[in-house]
Amino acid sequence: MSKKATIEEAIAQVPNGATVMVGGFGSPGTPFSLLDELLRQGQTGLTLVKNDANEQGLGISRLIEAGQVDKLITTHIGLNKKIVEMMNDGSLQVSFFPQGILAEKIRTAGSGSFGFLTDIGLHSEITKPNDLIEWQGRKVKVESALYADVALIHAHQADLFGNLQYRATAMNFCPLMAMAADVVIAETPNLVTPGTIVPETVHTPSAFVTSVVKVDTSGNEYSLMEGRYEP
Repeated sequence: MSKKATIEEAIAQVPNGATVMVGGFGSPGTPFSLLDELLRQGQTGLTLVKNDANEQGLGISRLIEAGQVDKLITTHIGLNKKIVEMMNDGSLQVSFFPQGILAEKIRTAGSGSFGFLTDIGLHSEITKPNDLIEWQGRKVKVESALYADVALIHAHQADLFGNLQYRATAMNFCPLMAMAADVVIAETPNLVTPGTIVPETVHTPSAFVTSVVKVDTSGNEYSLMEGRYEP
């Protein structure tokens, strides 16, 4: 069954107050078109989960600057002065995790587990006493799995059934997020017929994908060479 949808239909599935995972490692893999439509539709009270905050005026930063986001779960925001200011003035709640920990929290959710044990950050401010337990004679931290209502991701290529292929550093978070959300919306500039993608090269199988949106990136100011949109 075809999972192709218009961008308006796809983003209308995002409710107010949703927890939304956003793919991308920096700009590669970031679903800019889906984010633009989310900005246009105006859903509010969102919690965003993304590796970074993009740059000011770009990607998820536009949603945050517009006041649609209450909380950001991320690994760093240092490239975005505006988001740093919003965190400091209290207008945006920000939760930080080491990059590997954030990825594992998402992967664990997608695998159907509730959490995992780690010794990373035991003596840092990211760890609270109540997070610690004794395990096999060692003090370790309990990290809970991280789920989302919706995942927005950018695929280099997709077929009408929702099988996805990623490119370059988009592989870092997109496949994990596609397994950890109830609704998965993928944008792609290359929407092909089923059978075009060789099965063993599929990075995210169609079973995880709710909707696929064809986007036009031709003539866009972003390019893969610049770490943004693919040509």
